[in-house]
Amino acid sequence: MTESMMIESIAEELSIGAHQVRKTIELLDADNTVPFISRYRKEMTGALDEEYIRTIQERIAYLRQLNERKETILQSIREQDKLTPDLEKKIQETRSLTELEDLYLPYKPKRRTRAMIAKEKGLEPLANQFIAQAHTTDSLEDLCEPFIDIENDLFTQLDVLKGVRDIIAEHVSDNAEFRKWIREYTLNYANVVSKVKDASENSDFEMYFDYEESIQKLPPHRILALFRGEHKKELKVSIDIDEETITHRLKSDIILNDRSVWADQLALAIEDGYKRLIQPSIDREVRQALMEKAEEHAIEIFGVNLKNLLLQPPVEGRVVLGLDPGFRTGCKVAIVDETGKYLDDATIYPHAPQNRWEEAKLQLKKLIKTYHVNVIAIGNGTASRESEQLAAELISETTKDLAYVIVNEAGASVYSASPLAKEEFPELDVTIRGAISIARRLIDPLAELVKIDPKSIGVGLYQHDVDQKKLASKLDFVIESAVNHVGVDLNTASPALLQHVSGLTKRTAQNIVKMREETGKFLNRKQLMKVTGVGAAAFEQSAGFLKIKDGNEPLDNTQIHPESYSATKELLKRFEIRDVAQGGSLLKLKIKQSHIDLEDLAEDIGVGELTLSDILENIEKPGRDPRDEMEKPILKSDVLKLEDLREGLWLKGTVRNVVDFGAFVDIGLKNDGLVHISELANQFVKNPTDVVSVGDVVDVRVLSIDTGKQRVGLSMKK
Repeated sequence: MTESMMIESIAEELSIGAHQVRKTIELLDADNTVPFISRYRKEMTGALDEEYIRTIQERIAYLRQLNERKETILQSIREQDKLTPDLEKKIQETRSLTELEDLYLPYKPKRRTRAMIAKEKGLEPLANQFIAQAHTTDSLEDLCEPFIDIENDLFTQLDVLKGVRDIIAEHVSDNAEFRKWIREYTLNYANVVSKVKDASENSDFEMYFDYEESIQKLPPHRILALFRGEHKKELKVSIDIDEETITHRLKSDIILNDRSVWADQLALAIEDGYKRLIQPSIDREVRQALMEKAEEHAIEIFGVNLKNLLLQPPVEGRVVLGLDPGFRTGCKVAIVDETGKYLDDATIYPHAPQNRWEEAKLQLKKLIKTYHVNVIAIGNGTASRESEQLAAELISETTKDLAYVIVNEAGASVYSASPLAKEEFPELDVTIRGAISIARRLIDPLAELVKIDPKSIGVGLYQHDVDQKKLASKLDFVIESAVNHVGVDLNTASPALLQHVSGLTKRTAQNIVKMREETGKFLNRKQLMKVTGVGAAAFEQSAGFLKIKDGNEPLDNTQIHPESYSATKELLKRFEIRDVAQGGSLLKLKIKQSHIDLEDLAEDIGVGELTLSDILENIEKPGRDPRDEMEKPILKSDVLKLEDLREGLWLKGTVRNVVDFGAFVDIGLKNDGLVHISELANQFVKNPTDVVSVGDVVDVRVLSIDTGKQRVGLSMKK
């Protein structure tokens, strides 16, 4: 398949223009990043978004890998002197690695098989006669007699026929068309069956102890659950298919005359070939296909949840007291200022076994007064609800403007013990670092969460059961996308945040911070070129995503790329706008009043129309943070208990996780309530992510209360 054919194929798959695919591939091959292409090369790609560009990147890599494999296979078959024009045409035209391997199977070097042994005994000519099914008046005895050979352990007619059937069985198994049909038939009509194997009383897999469902209807989360149960040796999972239909179809295709001398032996060989060779192979392929489908879906959901979590709005202008709750070892407390700078810490023991409740309140009151704390951020781990009661009581006794919020602390302990945390706070105890992380997650979730392995953040489902390499690749892409979507303050960002900026690496991120510490704040983007390791290419890729608030170039506080500065200044000059920070709305008004066509205006200043639109949007809102448009976290002053609930009660809650079967919502109880997919909306919902996202503040109605299991069922139906 030529590069041009690949481009046409991808364009057809994605229903976009071939020129868009071609330009995107050219940009990717030139080492441009996905965020850079998406934002600053819109004219070239036809404004393709990151998802399209990422898909093109994955598909061209797959098709190039396919091409390389084709060349390897063709060379192998040529060396065997078995390559025919028809076979070469089939190999060149296939667009699937699976079908390509099917075509190669008869020529692929194999371990010593029963068919090989039979061929070594000289039975291939007789097997070929059976396969050809030429008309003959000979009996089986006559046909087999010349091949009986004591030296080759062929003592009887039965020995000869057994060897012949082994050759025919492998011949049937190696047929690419048969394998393709059986694979598709199995995927369309088979059932997955699970039985209990060796499970404990309170098994998580009880519903699968005697379970059967069509492969076509089996949703991804159930596939993962079944295979997890099998991996834990609690379930026995199998693929159930109507074997008789398959073997009947094979016999119909192969046996020309079911009354011929060949028919019975061919039928036995076909049944053996399917049962012994094809079915186990297809079973493995089908299980792999199911797992890949489930993994792809689970990874996609994880990515969506992670992106929504990373893009939670920052809580600005507040001094935060981070509280990492605990019982025996106490609650760790850390104070950070509006920028996230660490100020002070303490350990309090309000809960069992110490129960120093009043002493803990006095300590907190002193810290709150000393540092003018506005918000208490409480981690949602062990003892969080007991600590919530402490915060509520504290607020009721304080005249200050004070509130508390529950923060998802997943991964805080991972961060606190990491080399990065040790580097940031070498003098602090690991538990205090965790409290700092909890506080900072409220001030700027993105800046803090990028420091943590995304698999530890606690969104998604069955993330440890999926392909870890694919998961890591997806999550890296999500983090890169989120960081560049928001942009980064060049003068305050940590190396952990900077390294995710388009064009930067871990080393160049560290060098940026090092230069900042040695020479002071960056005054303009041009100074990036003085950073060790940041050359022309890295500058081009990164500059537009790095903001400077109080520098000597106002455009540096926008996401306008430096390559468009001259055009932007020409635009401002043309409409007599002097103040970039104040001139955005006025500029749009003047353009409208001038009745000039945007396409003509773009041509006049030397940019594309799409770039002009981006320039106008950025000038209108310099320093804009896209997260500001999202709903802020719920700040609370009192506690909700399970006893306070009643069916029908409406509450506000925060979506903590979205999975295939619904959404988990924090309404202020120890455990999140579940909104089942059937209760997410008044209309049918196919995918929960179409309705809710992690971090959404939603209105929910109490549907059911299970006090024994501490579970609450919720509904979002109006």
